[in-house]
Amino acid sequence: MPPFDMIIRGGQVILPGQGLSRCDIAVRHGRIAAILGPGELCAAAEEIRADGLVVLPGIIDAHLHLGHGTDISRPRDKSDAETETAAAAIGGITTMIPYLMSAEPFGDILGEVVGLTAAGARIDFGYHFIIATEDQLAAVPDYVRDGVPTFKIFMNNRGGEGARLGLPDIDDGFLYRLCEAAAEHGGMVCPHPETIEIAWVLRDRLMKSDPEGKGGLATWNGTRPPFVEADAVQRAGYLARTAGAPLHIVHTSSEEALLSALNQRAQGTNIHIETCPHYLTHDVTSPEGIVAKVNPPVREPSDRKALWAAILNGDIDTIATDHVHRDLGSKQGTIWTASPGCPGMDTLLPVMLSEGHHKRGLSLEDIVRITATNPARIMGLGQRKGAIAPGYDADFAVVDPGHVWTLDRKDVASSSGYSIYEGWEFTGKVIHTIVRGKPVLMEGTLCRDAVGHGQFLRRTLPNNSSKP
Repeated sequence: MPPFDMIIRGGQVILPGQGLSRCDIAVRHGRIAAILGPGELCAAAEEIRADGLVVLPGIIDAHLHLGHGTDISRPRDKSDAETETAAAAIGGITTMIPYLMSAEPFGDILGEVVGLTAAGARIDFGYHFIIATEDQLAAVPDYVRDGVPTFKIFMNNRGGEGARLGLPDIDDGFLYRLCEAAAEHGGMVCPHPETIEIAWVLRDRLMKSDPEGKGGLATWNGTRPPFVEADAVQRAGYLARTAGAPLHIVHTSSEEALLSALNQRAQGTNIHIETCPHYLTHDVTSPEGIVAKVNPPVREPSDRKALWAAILNGDIDTIATDHVHRDLGSKQGTIWTASPGCPGMDTLLPVMLSEGHHKRGLSLEDIVRITATNPARIMGLGQRKGAIAPGYDADFAVVDPGHVWTLDRKDVASSSGYSIYEGWEFTGKVIHTIVRGKPVLMEGTLCRDAVGHGQFLRRTLPNNSSKP
């Protein structure tokens, strides 16, 4: 028998601490077995040529919503995972961590959800839990022991706001108690930061002045402007620091929210900052209009510029998609009636290569840091994901960084059936995606036998839950 199951030959590889290196990669039993010299003689059952290509560690998307139809709470059929992990593979993603939403105790449904996801998943996956009830809060120690140590909370679920998602109201006391539980048991809190009481005031004013929503994305931004996000970020940061909990600020969309998070970091809060590709590429002037309606809203061009600057200087820790796969039917009507959220897994790595690397000089090493290494470390996968090194899972995104192409709707694999990047020209394309040594995308084509290859990942956070 050959000593290795797979060898990737001829490419340039991003290695930890070394950057772009010309080497070959040997894989055995789903793990990286060795980093070899270029052309080093050895046998393998399968050889993949990467001449002219760059091999990155597989991307980790730590923020998405895997749902069914218009429901974004959970998958209901294996096809829900099958289509969305097809999108992930096209976007270079080898691990996803969706948010699971329910008013039930998660212990009652996790086994079923994991089974459905595993049946369709082409890539590995974990889950976050959205904590919204007293029973769920009381079960935080159990969830951490079960390998789900990260907990989202919708700070805007007040005054009946959560009813749209089938969730009860919460308050800052609930948030504080969640922070206490996370600190005590080794968890992390991931708040959706919006001060909804102020957003209601602004929304009501704008609905009177623009009842037909003709202002589009600018009107939506006006209903929950950056200070509404920034206020909630500083409040969550202060409470988390007081309780001694680590905090992961999701979908940072504005300069004000970014500065609020950085201020909390400077005061000693253990805070990680995430943003999403759509906040880097879209703003209130974007021609996609209400199709690009999201929460928090896309902002002003100056906010995009500030977020890119924070990526380039290392202030932003992670990039994730906040992928929602409702179809275009959810975007009908006006800015007031269209559903928030958009798909993004198909295009995660192409956006970062084209808009970040080629247009703004973001290094390939920094793309790896914010899309793979940091998410793996922060989310409790740092011992097996996020780097190309012996012993790590053999997860790779093999890209042609110079490939110029245009996204067409027919190229979208997500069940959403559309993209906010339709018609965009990209420089940089994912050619192969490999998960634990198994090709799931080859030469840009999905591998049929990869469905069901994905495994559920139980996670343990690094020791970052003690008070600073």
